[in-house]
Amino acid sequence: MKSSFLIAFTLILLVLYGVLLLIYRQLWQKLPSIDKGQTDKLPSKSQYTRFSIIIPARNEARNIGNCLESILKGDYPPELYEVIVVDDFSEDATLEILHEFQRSHPGQVKVIELRTLMQDRPINSYKKKAIELAIAQATGNWIVTTDADCKVPEGWLHYYNQYILQTAKRFIAAPVKFEDNGSFVSKFQCLDFLSLQGVTGAAVGGRMMSMCNGANLAYEKAFFYEVEGFSGIDRLASGDDMFLMGKMQAKQPGSTGYLFAREAVVTTLPMADWASFLHQRIRWASKAGSYKDWKIKAVLLLVYLLNLSLVVLFIWGIFQPALLLSWLVLLLFKFFAELFFLWPVAGFFNERNLLAWFLVMQPVHLLYTVVAGWLGLFGKYQWKGRQVR
Repeated sequence: MKSSFLIAFTLILLVLYGVLLLIYRQLWQKLPSIDKGQTDKLPSKSQYTRFSIIIPARNEARNIGNCLESILKGDYPPELYEVIVVDDFSEDATLEILHEFQRSHPGQVKVIELRTLMQDRPINSYKKKAIELAIAQATGNWIVTTDADCKVPEGWLHYYNQYILQTAKRFIAAPVKFEDNGSFVSKFQCLDFLSLQGVTGAAVGGRMMSMCNGANLAYEKAFFYEVEGFSGIDRLASGDDMFLMGKMQAKQPGSTGYLFAREAVVTTLPMADWASFLHQRIRWASKAGSYKDWKIKAVLLLVYLLNLSLVVLFIWGIFQPALLLSWLVLLLFKFFAELFFLWPVAGFFNERNLLAWFLVMQPVHLLYTVVAGWLGLFGKYQWKGRQVR
């Protein structure tokens, strides 16, 4: 393969990628926001939704207390929501902490132990099983999910309730961001996740693709059973969020929406090191081959081929230094296209300070995308102390 062909191929991919990012940016800027002034001025209690908040937890002793406290100090009427935490065979003090919250908040915090229900029968998706068992015991007519290492804002459920009343959607994706602890790996994750969240909001708001994150989403309990829950996707280790959303969108087109409100942003912790970060991204990438939406597959293929071609061009340039100038020009093209897209997204999440790191992290991002994408399709990974295929 001649170097000129590789350069031309990469340039074509970059143009397509730039056009895609421009579309995403326009869709992001068209997202309708929820009127904050109306969230606490509902005319009657009959217009409040009853929520069941479901949290799967495995070895989360360091985080689950903060998560539950953030939920319980919210301003939504306490009699109109419950918290169901499913302990997934934890080997630390998670269960003891959960029982303490259960005692101090009787009737509002419920604990389900997979250990007593499954006898540790090996399955490939413990998280889906945990959510499924919790929904079976949920008393709310809407299910809200988050993760044990997350913190939710005070008006979180109010904004969900207001969105439900205003839109009549049946599945709601909502914004999530990582907390920056100051380390390089943390900043890298924050920026990477920022772009994913921007694409999520744009794609869902523009009805382009079904995308979401299980750390902050909600759906009607009845709708979950209408699509037969996780049936058909339960063999997959990941995908309790996007695959379910895809099933619901296929069942009732137009039923999904994006909650565009800063006051509804859930914060979560970044991975502590590069190894755990890579395992997380491999887990996410492992879903790619199972998507039924051709638009998602096309976007993933475009992004992967672009990053792969830039990595190959750089390696080639080590032996033919003249190519490195072309590689640098193409990389800068990619950088400015992504920066143009990320600017309004970072503004929404109050994270524009992170963009100062964006150019420095470009080469690392190229390599990680190629490695994680490949291993996600063809490798195995460790997650929560388990080997997953």
